[in-house]
Amino acid sequence: MRLSEKGDERVRAVFELSAAPEHELFTLSDPERVVVDLADTALELDSLPRGGLVRRIRTGRQGDGTLRVVLDLKKAADTRSFVIGPGGGRGHRLVVDLLPQDGDGRRVVHSAADRERQVVVAIDAGHGGVDPGAIGANGTHEKDVVLAVARRLASILEDKPHLKPVLIREGDYYIGLRDRTRKADRQGADIFLSLHADASESSRVDGASVYALSLDGASSEQARMLARQGNAPDFISEISLQGRDPELQTVLLELSRGSTIETSLEMGNHLLTKLDLHADLLHGRVHQAGFAVLKSLDMPSVLIELGFITNPREERRLKDPNYQYKLAAGIASGVSEYARENLLPDLRQASGSREHVVHRGETLSGIARRYDVSTEKLRSANDLSGDRINAGAKLTIP
Repeated sequence: MRLSEKGDERVRAVFELSAAPEHELFTLSDPERVVVDLADTALELDSLPRGGLVRRIRTGRQGDGTLRVVLDLKKAADTRSFVIGPGGGRGHRLVVDLLPQDGDGRRVVHSAADRERQVVVAIDAGHGGVDPGAIGANGTHEKDVVLAVARRLASILEDKPHLKPVLIREGDYYIGLRDRTRKADRQGADIFLSLHADASESSRVDGASVYALSLDGASSEQARMLARQGNAPDFISEISLQGRDPELQTVLLELSRGSTIETSLEMGNHLLTKLDLHADLLHGRVHQAGFAVLKSLDMPSVLIELGFITNPREERRLKDPNYQYKLAAGIASGVSEYARENLLPDLRQASGSREHVVHRGETLSGIARRYDVSTEKLRSANDLSGDRINAGAKLTIP
């Protein structure tokens, strides 16, 4: 087990495990504690770390043999947890994040829901300026096609409630890969979409596709080739990702990438379903590859290939404003659906009451603060005797 401080008193506890963990996470008050129960687990440590919000860490065994790890906190904190599978020469990892609260009992690091329930969508039109991207047989430049679709996508998203589009590239100029992600971070983006048009040595290959980041290698030969093509342009402006950004030097590009990849794949599935209504698909599922433009992002992020510009039929379609609008509409629909289900508060009206679906890593106290109700009222409304809740459970919000 190790702790790492993330700034603003945020703390990440990482449990290195030999197998997929069966665990429970919950919080206790007076004094403030975070409890992690691990079944069939032994802790191999001479001393337990501490720092940031964590005043000390204690361990013990429950009657059934479960290992209990108690993190005594300096003050109240929200928690989240996720599991990363084996990869990069490492085994399973359980990650527990502690998120500090301000004086009013709310998180310092605000979610999209806290920002007046508005989700910021960063739309990155690939290439630009001196980098035309792929070029079709009739001279169509990838950079022009993706910018046109990006503008149409932004226009559609502007009309959707709770969504705020941000164009990373607004004209025909080049932006380095890291500068693209920096702009998304500065704008407070919750979602990152990188738009591209594909290329192949064969003019017969066609179809749109969606890719998420991979830490353990590409999921197909096409994905490997795209990653090589997509990462190369960063050296046009003499920006070397290697050695420039410490985040990109870590073995797993920060452990949070595991959670980000999971959410990116989920969002990608929403996008594929909607794109399939308007375009031919190259793949029936989201593929993965090591795209540099996605590696520095701590948000759901995908790279969308709108089609093969090297296919004459698809090149004509990609130049057609009506088809560009259809592609943008499909992407907008997928993004809206994903945001509504995952990033916006899960509120439903049921007999005049609100309902929340518990997601993995959430705590009862955190949900109570999210809806500005007391933990006691939340327990009473749901006939709960304690603070333990299971992912997938539906809670009535009083």
